[in-house]
Amino acid sequence: MTDYRGAPVVNSGQGYRAAPTQPGSRMARRAAAAAAPPPPPDDRPPRSHRGGGHNGSGGHNKMRILAYVSIGLTTVMVAGALTGYVVYRDAFGNIKQKSVKNDIINPRPPDTGALNVLLVGSDTRAGAGNAKYGQELARQADAGGKRTDTIILLHLSPDRDKARLISFPRDSMVQIPKCRNETTKQEMPPRRDMINSAYNAGGIACTISTLETLTGIRINHFVEVDFSGFKNIVDALGGIEICLKSGVNDKNSKLVLPPGKSLLNGEKALGYVRLRHYGDGSDIQRIKRQQIFLSKVIAKATSSELLTDVGQLRSFISAAAGSVTMDPELANDTEQLIEIALSAKQLTAGGVKLTTIPWLPDPEDKNRVVWKQPDANELFTSIKTDTEPTASEPSASASSKPKVTRKPEDVKVQVLNGTQTVGKAGEVADLLAKEGYNVVGVGNYEAAGGSLAKTEIHYAKTSEAAPDYADTLAKSVLPKPASTAGKVKASNPQAYTPATPPTKAPAKGTPVLQLLVGEDFDSVKVTKLPDSVTNSTITASEQKNVCT
Repeated sequence: MTDYRGAPVVNSGQGYRAAPTQPGSRMARRAAAAAAPPPPPDDRPPRSHRGGGHNGSGGHNKMRILAYVSIGLTTVMVAGALTGYVVYRDAFGNIKQKSVKNDIINPRPPDTGALNVLLVGSDTRAGAGNAKYGQELARQADAGGKRTDTIILLHLSPDRDKARLISFPRDSMVQIPKCRNETTKQEMPPRRDMINSAYNAGGIACTISTLETLTGIRINHFVEVDFSGFKNIVDALGGIEICLKSGVNDKNSKLVLPPGKSLLNGEKALGYVRLRHYGDGSDIQRIKRQQIFLSKVIAKATSSELLTDVGQLRSFISAAAGSVTMDPELANDTEQLIEIALSAKQLTAGGVKLTTIPWLPDPEDKNRVVWKQPDANELFTSIKTDTEPTASEPSASASSKPKVTRKPEDVKVQVLNGTQTVGKAGEVADLLAKEGYNVVGVGNYEAAGGSLAKTEIHYAKTSEAAPDYADTLAKSVLPKPASTAGKVKASNPQAYTPATPPTKAPAKGTPVLQLLVGEDFDSVKVTKLPDSVTNSTITASEQKNVCT
């Protein structure tokens, strides 16, 4: 058994389970691009990610803002309007369906009980009403193909009491896995490219596979919406009220609005979401403005006024159903649709978080971005480890001792590596320390046969309080380990010093637990997200009176 610090561990900056997203050489990138089908014309407009505006026109933006809000409206359709599914069943015969499960050729993450829906806004100009938007090329018959300018993952917790929408910038440079070409069905080799190029050639199946590979999150379903669908849904909602700090008279987006509050119909909302020359012109400000808009949409679509107005609800359902494409497993699953609807009705707008993935400028091209690590992986882990519905603790019988709930900062733990993986104890110790656990040491455990199959928790037989501490620790580890009275002998034990000192010292006499890391260890649940995630997140219910 090797010591947990006996060999150097290369830190890729990606986290120990993430797919690599580091840039390769320019020669390698060009070779990969040459091997893959060419992207649609003008697929990579120059773009700045910093404040101070942009030297291009609104057309350069490829209407990614429109796609962003379209996706959000799709979310509302799935999560709000479907409350009336049973009553308005006939309207949902208009939902277009596309089966892609046989085109996903990479290994898929396990299902955790949460519901994860990929929401994309396609900027294809094919279809009624779409060809008139965008630049001259975009007005041609098929606009040179299709793109997804914004990708959002809707996550509903296992007990459906929390929702988070994660937005992935379209020009994120990532590692795209092997995929089938959507048209020819020929396999395309892996490559480093912009994330939306997965959709360009491989369609929604390649986009799903790319995100699953990068995040480790199982995507259960998908929903697509196009530009004209955006206007239809806004109109069906009776318009959306926005508030501006200053007036707008922008010829590029064909929008004229006064300062203060305005009620936007579908056409004006389309101009608003295309708006570029406003405020400081930065992408950051624009994305936040669109998140606020989306928050207002969510609030209105889940309001009692809509759900109790038979005529408006029917119009909303008909407009939404006719504007989207879903996988058949979702479109034809009445119980699943109703479950989503009921969870949305319980959530209203209060429990919805909207997050932009933490990012940094790409070192190879400042007009592209890479995901900030390890922050992005911690966000993904928080989604992957959101696996258990909230359960009430069983009440203690008259003859048993009441269970005491301990907080992570009250728990002292020694982490022992029972696997053959060098550095595993230190890795797990770091994860526990970030969650507030008081890690006092690391070391190895010499398991029979050379490796411990399953993770275990051990504590001293003489400690009556230890089981309560062990219960808290067990709930933070996946898969959940069994707890056993009786400690084990550690080999090569060493003290552990966390990167950030704990804020609270456990009480004197607190028992020290042992976490024996086995081969089945998957992760520590993430509940404390980094500042970069928190700072790029807004809560829908708090945006009602915000002016941008």
